[in-house]
Amino acid sequence: MKRRIAVITGTRADYGLMYWLIHDLHQAEDIALQLIVTGMHLMTEFGHTVDVIERDGFPIAARVDLQLSSDSPQAVAHAMGVGLIGFTDALSRLASDLVVILGDRFEMLAAASAAFTLRMPIAHIHGGEVTEGALDEGFRHAITKLSALHFTAAEAYRQRVIQMGEQPGRVFNVGAPGLDHVRRTPLLDRVELESALDFRLGVLNFLVTFHPATLDIEDAVSQCRQLLAALDAFPDAHIVFTLPNADPGGRAIIPEIEDYVARYPKRCRLYASLGQLRYLSLMRQVQVVIGNSSSGIIEAPTFGAATVNIGDRQKGRLRARSVIDCVAERLSIEQAIARAITPDFQSLLPTIENPYGAGDASGRMLAVLRSVNLSELGRKPFFDLPDRASRMSSMDGHE
Repeated sequence: MKRRIAVITGTRADYGLMYWLIHDLHQAEDIALQLIVTGMHLMTEFGHTVDVIERDGFPIAARVDLQLSSDSPQAVAHAMGVGLIGFTDALSRLASDLVVILGDRFEMLAAASAAFTLRMPIAHIHGGEVTEGALDEGFRHAITKLSALHFTAAEAYRQRVIQMGEQPGRVFNVGAPGLDHVRRTPLLDRVELESALDFRLGVLNFLVTFHPATLDIEDAVSQCRQLLAALDAFPDAHIVFTLPNADPGGRAIIPEIEDYVARYPKRCRLYASLGQLRYLSLMRQVQVVIGNSSSGIIEAPTFGAATVNIGDRQKGRLRARSVIDCVAERLSIEQAIARAITPDFQSLLPTIENPYGAGDASGRMLAVLRSVNLSELGRKPFFDLPDRASRMSSMDGHE
């Protein structure tokens, strides 16, 4: 009997990161892929990217509409409740043997809560990381404690997951799955990319994605304005913007970006979703990735782009030397961009080593998912680090 593995995707980002794992699970003769689509994929304003999944040829086993009416904290909390019901119904109907979840978003915590309560083991991708400026920090660590298997993107993150009490034998450092595209996805060349975008690139090109820092959403608009003001210092740059995600504060940013693009229609373009092929192909063509997306930290170094990382949203993550951090203030952003486009800095990029692996994560994860003994995943004994375990034993002896 085939092993039923449910993979849950809620955004263009996590789908892109898991694309090759989804592909390999779908191709595996001993596995029945159960793809559950939710969140931004089902929302027209964010590109209705479920259409991309269908065009890629992956069968969708269930759709869970979160009924996300706005991006306020109240609406997000309500969507988590709706999601908990929807994921419970979907997973119960599918009778999944194993559930795969990536990352740290609110819909993934709802999915993990449903799977955990249904006693379906969870495999969590990208655990152990730190993003001090976002609610994602709490969501990610909560999902870790609900999960039975862990696929981390670096050894430091593997050690942190173990530090959280997870069994070392269930924590695997596989690298970042998004880097699998380097080896396995034929990217568009410049001419093909310009045709696909219907937009001409220039001599100097920026890719900009700015999300609200969800622990500081009141400042999202002012921070976005500081970014846009900094971009004015580079009038020759051709700039491609992608929309922020559906986190609290995201919708308030969109009109600011739309107005900016409308002022400079010849050299600026805004896309609800580029899709993975166009996004990564563009990342290879631009000089600088600007904003606060995790892609600037994890993927950009491998694709040869400098990164200007703004604010605290990604604070705590491992960084390659190609990442320049700055505060969300016009002059700081402007100075960071100016440094990133200097010939000296650009010449360093081909030599940069990415701390997130070599692009073979999907095969490593597939090997574990198809071979792990499911009956052993039902219980989660807490793993104490050796020094703590000895202290606890000593304390027990004095009681």
